[in-house]
Amino acid sequence: MPPIWSRALLVLAAVWLVAGGTIWWVHHARPTPESLRRYVETHPLEGQSEHERAKRIEAVADRLNGLEFEARQEMRGGRRLDGFFKSLTPAEQMRFLDLTLPAGFKQMMEAFNKMEPEKRKKFVDKALEEMKQHEGENPEMPEKLDANAEKMINQGLKSFYSEASAETKMDLSPLLEQMQKNLQGLR
Repeated sequence: MPPIWSRALLVLAAVWLVAGGTIWWVHHARPTPESLRRYVETHPLEGQSEHERAKRIEAVADRLNGLEFEARQEMRGGRRLDGFFKSLTPAEQMRFLDLTLPAGFKQMMEAFNKMEPEKRKKFVDKALEEMKQHEGENPEMPEKLDANAEKMINQGLKSFYSEASAETKMDLSPLLEQMQKNLQGLR
């Protein structure tokens, strides 16, 4: 083999090694629900300075925002960050919500937009059925929504109106109407 071909093969092999290594690193660097749970457990906030607490809160938010939609739903459904969130001061809770809500709602709207219309309809029908079962119930709810709940509602609506496709908006509109009915029943 002439020297030019052997050099070309060496360069090509080096490029493939670098590319393969990068792909492996990216795949293994992506956060998972388990790695996020481990981080929260091994980096408690108690006893930390305000600066260190802020760094750890941002690290948790970055990891949460790095999760795929399904993994993020798994974390939420399993209530795996409830203890962490409750350990935050009210100002830290607001900061955490500022860091995580936009990405979470954006992911949710993207998931709804990608959903097959039949699957989205099933989701809406199931949610409507659950909401209608609770219509008129008066769960323990404060006179005024706290700032965190208000922030979540506002961010959710903002994402809905800016991120959802026209078809998704049409499919989800019965949910919004039922939510409004339920909320009016609480007043």
